Amino acid sequence: MNLNKLLITADRISTWAGKAFAWLIMILMTVVCVEVFKRYILNAPTAWIFDAENMLYGTLFMMCGAYTLAQDAHVRGDFLYSSMRPRTQAILDLVLYIVFFIPGVIALVYAGYDYAAYSWSIGEHSNVTANGPPVYQFKTVIPIAGVLVMIQGLAEIVRCAVCLKTGRWPDRLKDVEEIDVVEEQLAQSEYVDEESRKRAIESVHDIDEAAKQRAATKGAER
Repeated sequence: MNLNKLLITADRISTWAGKAFAWLIMILMTVVCVEVFKRYILNAPTAWIFDAENMLYGTLFMMCGAYTLAQDAHVRGDFLYSSMRPRTQAILDLVLYIVFFIPGVIALVYAGYDYAAYSWSIGEHSNVTANGPPVYQFKTVIPIAGVLVMIQGLAEIVRCAVCLKTGRWPDRLKDVEEIDVVEEQLAQSEYVDEESRKRAIESVHDIDEAAKQRAATKGAER
């Protein structure tokens, strides 16, 4: 198995976890809607709903962290970063990963494991409300999410090393983008003939490719 396959495998693990837990947003939305109906229409609020919402959103947030990193979608100062050459980007990323990311995630996994183990040992329940729901299963998500982020972070460090050597970023696992949504919408339209559909899709691809080339050229000129 070559290096690129290892990187793509790490991307697949992160993507699988992120997409699997992304469905929690549907459960969370349902819980909120039902609670709003019960609270304001039936005047019968649920005592533990605040805890449930926190745990659902917290799990979603943590378990999708590695997926976001795999898609290079975490917030950064793009107005500066995107103007740098790939090797300069790789140097900056590598320094930040080594100085901040690795120690921070190690601390998260270590503290999270201790936090979850203690919670299980005492059968911890939420103290926000009387007879609150158990929280030990929620706290177990902390070290698990940390391990997933660490795996993806190590893959990103390897990507930085490859970029420093070759001058270009290694490929990532492709995920759904806006351009894919356009294609799907055109494919399902009953009002667009096949020839017009093909021309529209080709035009969208040309615009996307031209934008990527302009960004790459701008970075190379710096």
